[in-house]
Amino acid sequence: MKSRSFASDNNAPVAPEIMQAILDANVGDAVGYGDDAWTRRAVAQFKRHFGDDTDVYFAFNGTGANVVALSCAVKPWEAVLAPATAHIQTDECGAFERFTGSKVIPIATRDGKLRIPDLEPYLLGGHGEHFPQPRVVTVSMTTEYGDVYEIEELRALCDYAHGKGLIVHIDGARISNAAAALGSTPREITREVGVDILTFGGTKNGLMGGEAICFFRPELSERAMPFARKQGMQLASKMRYVAAQFDALLAEDRWLRYASHANAMAQRLLAGVRDVPGVQITRPVRANAIFAVMQREAIARAREAFFFYTFDEAKPEVRWMTHWATAEADIDAFVAAIRAASV
Repeated sequence: MKSRSFASDNNAPVAPEIMQAILDANVGDAVGYGDDAWTRRAVAQFKRHFGDDTDVYFAFNGTGANVVALSCAVKPWEAVLAPATAHIQTDECGAFERFTGSKVIPIATRDGKLRIPDLEPYLLGGHGEHFPQPRVVTVSMTTEYGDVYEIEELRALCDYAHGKGLIVHIDGARISNAAAALGSTPREITREVGVDILTFGGTKNGLMGGEAICFFRPELSERAMPFARKQGMQLASKMRYVAAQFDALLAEDRWLRYASHANAMAQRLLAGVRDVPGVQITRPVRANAIFAVMQREAIARAREAFFFYTFDEAKPEVRWMTHWATAEADIDAFVAAIRAASV
């Protein structure tokens, strides 16, 4: 891999303020498992952003955060309804099903965004006790195709789901990018529209590693979540190193600065490749992901200079992602490589 890639924001280095926060936390002893000053400060930061009654838990990674959070909301005979493209369905190796004994029911959508008409056929009762009973609706923000739900779309989805007795969860691996794209706060696109549970991503936005689980209805979490996190192997003994990262991320709105920069670099890349022959942008560019179709030979030539993924081999469709550390010079060099490869 070259010094800069466009494959994933997981490939990014740790932001310097986050690294410094880890180093600052690495002084002396601290009580383990979250009974420390760094965890208390990080929890206070989340309460400042989302409300004093937000119940907050830290986890190692996105799969673990999604699984243990949702395990608190479902019984083994219940199900999670998700877009067929959702990460919990396509990229978590059946972890939810193995850990909970419950089922993800994938729902086909036209663009990766789940809408009320998509949900309705799955809420008609079906086969009674022979069919897993829907309990949770989960959506990704941003979506796996790089789009974002508008605020009113999310509010309508939450209102409908609640009217059917369902819980709403957001996989917010890139929630900061979504908020930056919408010019909103994370609270405005989650709690204020009716979301019940949020997994707040850190790893893709400057952290070395860490996710936060926020329950906006504490009755879903207070008795279950401490035990679910421990059983799910997501309870950090040296919690201060995870918490210190989130304290730094949420302080001075660094979450927004990092995400806004990543989004801006995607727009710069979009502007640079629009007129490249043979490059066709296939999806809306709302955050830090660009999807495009190219000739296979051009993909191979461009990949000699920069690493990126082919998202759909059949088309073939590639995905290019930017992150907090992507520089304008990186974008310009990548555009030049794509242009040269497409000749």
